[in-house]
Amino acid sequence: MQGKIIKGIAGFYYVHVLGGEIYECKAKGIFRKEKVKPLVGDEVLFEVTDRKDLEGNIMEILPRKSELIRPAVANIDQALLIFAMTKPEPNYNLLDRFLIMMRQQGLECILCFNKSDISDSQQKKQIEEIYGNSGCRILFVSAMKKEGIDLLTEVLYAKTTTVAGPSGVGKSSLINCLQRDRKLETGEISEKIARGKHTTRHSELIAISENTYIMDTPGFSSLSLFDLPKEELQQYYPEFEPYRVRCKFMTCAHIHEPVCEVRKSLEEGHISRVRYDNYVAFYEELKEKEKRKY
Repeated sequence: MQGKIIKGIAGFYYVHVLGGEIYECKAKGIFRKEKVKPLVGDEVLFEVTDRKDLEGNIMEILPRKSELIRPAVANIDQALLIFAMTKPEPNYNLLDRFLIMMRQQGLECILCFNKSDISDSQQKKQIEEIYGNSGCRILFVSAMKKEGIDLLTEVLYAKTTTVAGPSGVGKSSLINCLQRDRKLETGEISEKIARGKHTTRHSELIAISENTYIMDTPGFSSLSLFDLPKEELQQYYPEFEPYRVRCKFMTCAHIHEPVCEVRKSLEEGHISRVRYDNYVAFYEELKEKEKRKY
């Protein structure tokens, strides 16, 4: 049978199959011999060893289309970053760190701002001005009022999405909204995992509809700086692209160099000051990090 690993704990892998059943599986020894470890998100082939108790052995890991390092998970299609519009105010430095980290791993990002019901139009306009040219889709939702949930569900449909955000932004409430119409079989999945002996918190995929999964990651308040040459940082700012190719110097870092089209566009209001200031801060951090190596 074929299925997707939705959770792995202490050598046991919980495999979700089409139709909703979940099998508790062990991985064959050949994986250890080949130094390959099954990951949450892997599509696998497994043999059934006990049909009644839904147990089996994983026989083969199907080719991965992507693999994240942090968290360790396979076959993620996109990232959903949840921040609040207010209470707390969004930390744009943290948000931009996350965007770079996800883009380093080849993922598209969706920015989801919760608590739209208690914010004003000026806050929405400010967010759109900052991230309108960042290459990310922006959604404004309210978990409390259930506003924007249908559109969010549509964006997630038929994909596997990693969900992250700092504490206090309503991430858990939004995830609960996404599961409000879940089918009985996904409830059975959760029940089977809960019955298991292994209840330590680990990465887990949650089935919110057929072939649609989200992975909740623990709330974070800080992210260490990505491993990246400072010269490549500008590649993670799509809004720089139309202008940086016209800079006088090919090696322009867009900080102090003369005849810099990026800085000129910044002064003309075409590039967000918030995004640019974060870029400069990250560039200096990477510069210091490189100095410490030598």
